[in-house]
Formats: sequence, C-alpha cells, structure tokens
Amino acid sequence: MSSKNNFVFNALKGMGMGIAEVIPGVSGGTIAFITGIYETLLNSIKAFSLALLTDFKNGGFKAVWSKINGNFLVSLMSGMVLGFLVGLFLIGYLLENHPVLVWSFFFGLIIASAVYVAKQITKWRVIEIIGLVIGAIFAYFITIATPASGSENLLYVFVCGIIAISALILPGLSGSFMLLLLGMYQFILHDSLKEGLLKNFNTDSLLVVSVFGLGCIIGLTTFARLLSWTFKNYKNTTLAVLTGFMIGSLNKIWPWRKGILGMDESGKLVEIVKGMEVDKIIKEVNLLPAQYGLEVGSPHVLGAIACMLIGFVMVFALEKLGFE
Repeated sequence: MSSKNNFVFNALKGMGMGIAEVIPGVSGGTIAFITGIYETLLNSIKAFSLALLTDFKNGGFKAVWSKINGNFLVSLMSGMVLGFLVGLFLIGYLLENHPVLVWSFFFGLIIASAVYVAKQITKWRVIEIIGLVIGAIFAYFITIATPASGSENLLYVFVCGIIAISALILPGLSGSFMLLLLGMYQFILHDSLKEGLLKNFNTDSLLVVSVFGLGCIIGLTTFARLLSWTFKNYKNTTLAVLTGFMIGSLNKIWPWRKGILGMDESGKLVEIVKGMEVDKIIKEVNLLPAQYGLEVGSPHVLGAIACMLIGFVMVFALEKLGFE
C-alpha cells in the first residue's frame, strides 16, 4: 500500500476516533482497536520521552520522526481533529433528532467490538475471567454514577484533561462521558471550546482549553506507557479487562432510555419531568421499547434492529477487509 493511501486510511480511522469521543459512552479506543491501530498508537505515544533528545543528537529530526512514527501520528491526529469537530456539530444534531437509531448503531458496534477483542485472547484462564468480570463491573458502575458538580478552577480543568484522555484510549470508556461524570462536559466542550473558542475566540476560553489540553498531553503519555507495559507483559489479561470494559459500557448506550437528570442553560442540574427541555441530559434510565413508546416517543424497533446489525457487521467487515 502506498504512503498516500496509508495517510488517507489512518486519517479516516482518526476521524472515527474523533467522532466517537464526542458521544458519551462510545470510546475512541474502541475504534482504534477494531481498525487495527491500537498497539501502534500506544507505542507511538510511548515514544515521547527525554530519550528523543538523544535520538535528535545522534540522528537529527529524521531519527526523532521515525522513533515517534510521525507520519502515522500526523495522519491519525489530523483525522481525529476533523472527526471531533464534525461530531461536535453533526452528531449532536443526530442524537437530538434520531437518538434511538444512533444509539442502536453504536450498541451493535460495541457488542461486535467486545467479541472482536475477546477473540484476540489466546488462552482463557482464571485470571482472564476475573479481569473480564472486574472490567465489566467497573465500567457498569461508571455508567450509573451520579455526576459531580464540576468546577472552573484551572487545576481541576487540568486533572479532567488527564482523566478524559486516559478514558479515550481505553476501549469501552468514553472521554466525553468521563467529563459528564466530572461535571465538566458543558463547561469544557460546549462553553469553552464550541461557543467560547470556535465561535467567538474568547481569550479566557483559550486559557481553559489550553490547560485542559496540557492535562491531556500529560495523561496520554503517562497512561500509554502503562498500557503498553501491560500489553507486553500481560496481554491476555489486559485484553480480557478491555473486553469487560466494553461489555459494562453497553448499559450507557442502550437505545431506549429517558432522561431523569439534566443541565439547564445556566449549568444547574435539574430533575427532568415529562415535556421538560434541558440543555444537556446528564443521567438516564433504560426502558424497554414498549415503555419508551409510552413515555418518550416512537421506539423505531425495526430501524433500531437494522442499525444494530449494521454496526455489528461493520466491525467484522473491517476485519475481513484487512483495514489495518
């Protein structure tokens, strides 16, 4: 495959990761895994260290670029930025107008992803089973946790960047959902990034986004080293835990649910009663399709099943096509 094709394919994978990270409950790490770039991404991130100074001294910029797999990172990150911006505006619209169908697609995709990751485990022992169960329980309890109130303190913003980016590279855990739990989704992604920086270029918003970004950089390089080490020394157990994360996260992306806790335009948490409109839904309860039809609106059962199947088949189609 030509380097040009590699660049385009990696950019498309990055777009998928960027779009996924806008959706609470869907992880960019999952997309990286099913497109075959997960360990490559970890190793590229891990390469950022003080050792690069020695590489630069001995071989110049070319040696550093090779060490960090620069072409791969540039193509992937370019796609991620574009995907994130598309997701920030487009996915919000789709979730608002066609929530059941969108969540159904991702529900099928995550089920298939869990199967795909589990298939990579070469030997199932007691430790792998325990890891699977612990990962599933951990992810499930994250999905039902009550969000914090949040804070505009820059130190808290920095810590949120570390946590959110760590969730980004864990299949089954969503960076945007972690921001919801930390009470910072509205302040960082909507108020500071979308409204403050992208639309109005507010300098205060630039500071917030920069501090958050610094936290992301530190969290990413640190956590990537930890994950890379576990893959090298305990690969089967790590894969089992990641499979558990995906299974546990399914509770968050069940297609039929209604909001019970929301955030108004001022950022205040409010209980949602029927007919109430809120700026952001923070907490939801899962419903059966029939209940959803009575309490919320059309459950679109056939359409939902079709979208689930599309999401499910897509994962294995990528595997068959060798999209790596």
